[in-house]
Amino acid sequence: MIRSRSENPRISRSRAAAILLGAGLCSVIAGEGASAQPASHGMVVTADSLASAAGLDLLRGGGNAIDAAVAAGFALAVTYPEAGNIGGGGFMVIRCADGRTTMIDFRETAPGAARRDMYLDEKGVPVSQRSLLGPLAAGVPGTVAGLLYALERYGTKGREEVLREALRLAGDGFPVSGRLAASLRSEWRELALFASTKKIFARESAPLEEGDTLRQPDLALTLREVIRRGKDGFYQGAVAEKIVAEMRRGGGIIDAEDLSEYRPVERAPLRGSYRGCEIVTASPPSSGGTLLIEILNMMEFVDLRSCGWNSYRAIHVLASACQRAFADRMAYLGDPDFVSIPELISKEYAVRRWKGWDSTRMVPSDLVHPGDIPRESKETTHYCTADRWGNVVSVSFTLNGMFGCRTIVEGGGFFLNNEMDDFTVKPGARNLYGLVGGEPNAIEPGKRMLSSMAPTIVLKGGVPFMALGARGGSRIPTTTAQIISNVIDFGMDIQEAVDVPRVHDQWVPDTLLYEKGGLPAGVRRDLESMGYHLEEVPWTARAQSLVYDARERTYRGGPDRREGGVALGY
Repeated sequence: MIRSRSENPRISRSRAAAILLGAGLCSVIAGEGASAQPASHGMVVTADSLASAAGLDLLRGGGNAIDAAVAAGFALAVTYPEAGNIGGGGFMVIRCADGRTTMIDFRETAPGAARRDMYLDEKGVPVSQRSLLGPLAAGVPGTVAGLLYALERYGTKGREEVLREALRLAGDGFPVSGRLAASLRSEWRELALFASTKKIFARESAPLEEGDTLRQPDLALTLREVIRRGKDGFYQGAVAEKIVAEMRRGGGIIDAEDLSEYRPVERAPLRGSYRGCEIVTASPPSSGGTLLIEILNMMEFVDLRSCGWNSYRAIHVLASACQRAFADRMAYLGDPDFVSIPELISKEYAVRRWKGWDSTRMVPSDLVHPGDIPRESKETTHYCTADRWGNVVSVSFTLNGMFGCRTIVEGGGFFLNNEMDDFTVKPGARNLYGLVGGEPNAIEPGKRMLSSMAPTIVLKGGVPFMALGARGGSRIPTTTAQIISNVIDFGMDIQEAVDVPRVHDQWVPDTLLYEKGGLPAGVRRDLESMGYHLEEVPWTARAQSLVYDARERTYRGGPDRREGGVALGY
């Protein structure tokens, strides 16, 4: 039975930053120069103020962290269309108050008609944009099934209550943020190729601007079906028919059987450790969790605090660990239901992997090979929630590229993903994020493509200490590792740990990226003298995090102000 509650006042974008402040119950962390204020009852950290407010509303109404995570996820599908989605997929890592941990895998799957050479021409050469643009690039969406599975198994509220704010925002509309307006402008040339997309996001053939009201009545109809019928309201019936019709119009291959057969998978998360703290993170088909633990295992061999934060020595340690981990990704990782994945996250393997590390020079990527394994056996969004009972949730979900395959399902109101590009289109070929693919990640019907997402929970003394993750494709695990190191190795508070500039190395291409203004001239010279090729970029990845102070029994949020992230707590 769906439980009801009294209606709350409607929350505008401007009012979301002031909920309950007058009563001294809510802390809001957003904007330049803001500091993280503690919250004793719970916290929601997302990339969007309205989504954070939707999650907080559930916490205040007696819901737990899973209820809040599902509410925030559906709200992001409305207010953060670049990456928030019901047409994509992702991973949810949960640490329950009683100590249980689990991961819900709602990654997209390859359609039944998918073939390993479907994005190659007659000469076997990858066709530009075929795996990125239009319905053929889409995998079978998993978000609706995954979020509802989490709600039904671990939540306490009904669908109507949890989806109410997302439904209202879709139907009544909300003011376009500066972030969304900038995203629309940057991608408009391709978005405008699709009439169904222009119908929603254009005004007089130009993209919506900041302050315009975005109303999405078709998306509201879809959400009503999900509220009314649950999973079947998306994967069967009218919404499923609209997805299939969009496939036929645009040359896609997802059919009714693909949709009706989709199931999320509950898996054991990966577990590792870093300097006495326990790491709980996403397991394959996410590569991000494996990469994160591999990187941290190798970083642990060096006393980074003595090296100094952002020194050339500390950066060299991080980059060397990243190179080795990404080489393993290409060779060994794929969907565990289709391939056997060797043990990559053990401390023993890290010893072998780090052997021969040279503290004085960088090793070119063509000399960094996958580890010797014994044979015995860009556009994501991340958010975190925590409640008064000690349940903590870390969620990453994605459409892959910004606005996915750029196609809105006609009459459905949501973007489809372009996750098929995350498969290995051809061994040795690079995907959207420059990652080199290997045979374990080849396209097969029903298979889940590799992901770099790494929703993570860190425990200290057996108690949840941090929840974090990031958006940014291949840059996600390296960003997550740096934030963990910033807190544990360098004693930063969570907001500083997220705010400081970051670097990224992914083995191929042979380049160390650093955020604009992030490396002093002397550090750049030292790294270049070691053989590094440096490239300055506007940003590497964007993260959303929170920490728990066990002594004070309070949460603090660490939203990424690079994208206007917002933490709300009470």
